Amino acid sequence: MTAQPEPADLTLEQKASLLSGRDFWHTEAIDAAGVPSILLSDGPHGLRRQVAEADNLDVHDSISATCFPPSVAVGSSWDPEVAARVGTAIGREARAAGVSVVLGPGVNIKRSPLCGRNFEYYSEDPLLSGILATAYVRALQAEGAGASVKHFAANNQETDRMRISADVDERTLREIYFPAFERVVTEARPATVMCSYNRVNGVLASQNRRLLTEVLRDEWGFEGAVVSDWGAVNDRVAALAAGLDLEMPGTGGSGDAEIVVAVRNGELDEAVVDRSVRRVLALVRRAVPPGGDVDPDEQHRLAKEVAADCAVLLKNERETLPLARGAAVAVIGEFAVNPRFQGGGSSHVNPTRVDAALDAMRRLGGSVTYASGLADNAVEIAREADVAVVFAGLGETDESEGFDRETLDLPAAQVDLIKAVAAASGRTVVVLSHGGVVSLEGWHDDVDAVLDGWLLGQAGGSAIADLLFGITNPSGHLAESIPLRLQDNPSYLTFPGESGHTRYGEGVMVGYRYYETAEVAVRYPFGHGLSYTTFETGDLTVTATGDDTADVAVSVTNTGARAGKHVVQVYVATGAAPVRSPARELRAFTKVFLEPGETRRVELTLGRRAFAWYDIELSRWVVSPGEYTVQIGRSAARIVAETPITLAGDVIVRVLSLDSTVEEWFRHPVAGPELGELLAASLTGEQSRQAADSPDWLRMIASMPMRQFTKLMAYRGIELPDGSIPRLIELSKGRGDG
Repeated sequence: MTAQPEPADLTLEQKASLLSGRDFWHTEAIDAAGVPSILLSDGPHGLRRQVAEADNLDVHDSISATCFPPSVAVGSSWDPEVAARVGTAIGREARAAGVSVVLGPGVNIKRSPLCGRNFEYYSEDPLLSGILATAYVRALQAEGAGASVKHFAANNQETDRMRISADVDERTLREIYFPAFERVVTEARPATVMCSYNRVNGVLASQNRRLLTEVLRDEWGFEGAVVSDWGAVNDRVAALAAGLDLEMPGTGGSGDAEIVVAVRNGELDEAVVDRSVRRVLALVRRAVPPGGDVDPDEQHRLAKEVAADCAVLLKNERETLPLARGAAVAVIGEFAVNPRFQGGGSSHVNPTRVDAALDAMRRLGGSVTYASGLADNAVEIAREADVAVVFAGLGETDESEGFDRETLDLPAAQVDLIKAVAAASGRTVVVLSHGGVVSLEGWHDDVDAVLDGWLLGQAGGSAIADLLFGITNPSGHLAESIPLRLQDNPSYLTFPGESGHTRYGEGVMVGYRYYETAEVAVRYPFGHGLSYTTFETGDLTVTATGDDTADVAVSVTNTGARAGKHVVQVYVATGAAPVRSPARELRAFTKVFLEPGETRRVELTLGRRAFAWYDIELSRWVVSPGEYTVQIGRSAARIVAETPITLAGDVIVRVLSLDSTVEEWFRHPVAGPELGELLAASLTGEQSRQAADSPDWLRMIASMPMRQFTKLMAYRGIELPDGSIPRLIELSKGRGDG
């Protein structure tokens, strides 16, 4: 490749042209300067590489590629290795197809189960999302292509997505909606970050300097290029000034012209243009030539292997599963022959092949009959079989990019079918396929087993068959809570918002954080997942390794007769922080494979952030001194071992002002005691007696700012020595803010 130029070697017009796409999928080339064009392509769970004349709205017009399990399924694996294997495989196909940037992964948090794009996201928890996405990005980029982590930030709905303002307080952004992005940026160094369509606190993400420069670059050290979501740019000059480097898709030169005019008129410093040009040139420079062979059959086998790690066994009464190889099995439901395996919208992959569960089950089982629904003898074959397996879920038209769902319910016809089959069959299994949470109410108690497949990619049908017959032991766990009612979700009253705003009034209480704190029952909690074997956890030890860190060790034993994988979930609970904290929060996890009877000692590290909360006054993470409880959970709702630990934490001595409350003044370790002495010395005997007779007086004025308190004292004839308050303020500054 010819050595690429520096911005000084290019004209202003050439530089501006590099900052927007040539078309829907390519960057602009400058042949005379030796700058080639590179190709960007969807998608997070498989390439959606389109032919040159296609645009991103024609989602089904793409070259065939392997469709791996979407992020909703990978999230349920709780396994960074699964995420990495998917990343490697997609990176391999990207290299072969000449794709330089893969648009993914999506790490937005599942605030509401109604979000139409939840199938593209991992979890309702930022730690789980961040760890899986980091593994994916590292693996994908090791193959040569760059990743584009998206959609930054607070893009948690599809309704009015190009205008809506996500109104989120700073602590909630820092603790819930930023951490997954932060982890990927700081640990995996993605080639690009994609901005979201929405506004954040009134400012479009595409021209939000605080997001794209102050947080992303200045705080997290991001060195790659910021690319717009397709069509997200409203004001090209404002976006560029805010830190958005590459506008996609191309605009036919109109955006370029706006940049040139702004520089010529003195409205935009050309140094800003040069800065973004360097980033785009670096993105082009990191592209590797197309190459490598891809075996579609091998990719398909990999897709099946990872899919099997993602399904969640929610319920299994009377040991209904696994199915006996010689059992008479009635398979019911259209999804058994025409599977739902991916979501709709820009991530839609044209698969190389698709496995149907019915075909795979017939290869494994001795007697398998099939009916598509009630009108096709479903009840009759269910009555005659040993076990009925009903395939149910949502269609692609029910959930997709571009719109949100209105209900959690399965279609009424499917609910009627499940109930009718369960009434006729001796034992009933339901296999679910869907991208967002569905309600299990109205039929859950009628069936014996529920296997939740979410969306498992093109090989999901054969993976499900292996799970049903016990060829594979289920090991998935829920990455999001399944509520009893939509109304129980903490975002229910404010999703999707009104008048152009959606208020994140639930704050940090998202998903299980709310359900566990408010003691709201759910059908199945975050982290839940069954196996065909059993595990026991014991001998938990927690050792402080500093003022704000600890090591955790716990023994896990496979007490059953089958080999299986177990997820060790470490939660931290505390009341030490002076802010409302969730009942517990996931702070570490790992997935281990154990043979029958095998015991393994699992060791995990809890870093500072495992115990920290974000202090909006200090604009930093703080670990409060006090007691913390480290818990091992089978889920967020089921704790099987716990032990307390006391941490020294951070000694924070806050700077006082006249706006600080009376309580803050008296609790200050330096100024407080002296203020008490000065006040006591200023009281007359009668005033002291009145204060002693009114023990609640301090509680009554605790929230009063010192400015008003001094006026009140003056009104009551109580005068502190001249200059004492300013002196105490300076004294508090002398100790600093920690």
